[in-house]
Amino acid sequence: MTRLILVRHGETIENEQHIMQGQTQGTLNATGQRQARELRESLKAEKIDIYMSSDLARAVETCRILAEDTQAEVVTTPLLRERDWGGFTGRYIPDLKDEPWPDDIETIDDLKVRATKLLETIKEKYPDKTVLAVGHGIINKAIQSVYHGKPMNEIPRMSNGEARTLML
Repeated sequence: MTRLILVRHGETIENEQHIMQGQTQGTLNATGQRQARELRESLKAEKIDIYMSSDLARAVETCRILAEDTQAEVVTTPLLRERDWGGFTGRYIPDLKDEPWPDDIETIDDLKVRATKLLETIKEKYPDKTVLAVGHGIINKAIQSVYHGKPMNEIPRMSNGEARTLML
């Protein structure tokens, strides 16, 4: 059985400023770097075979901090990218409250297709391994939604630097 340790990247400057990051790179702030180091310490007893990350900078940086003591390579994949927020990308989140959603936002169905493909890929490519995968808030929610067979709104929000384990 493959074990997936699903992680949300550390806090970014943009999280702190309430900016809708979507598929922009983002930059970890000091808190985000500390969150990643603390998570690395809490996972020290784990034997992690594969370090995987979204190909966005904030997730890659988090994953590199997590893998730092092992010198392991970080494998990146666009399957772990955050939701594409289309016209909302780069905007101040509180300003979006009553705005109509643009047509160019990635759909929940498309997110779940990506999530399913990620889970299938990990299970097929890394049987009986422990994979640590760093993603983002909404894609991680979609992954857990597919895994648990529940609607996304029933999946609790992951905090920055939080990890959850799924057995595939």
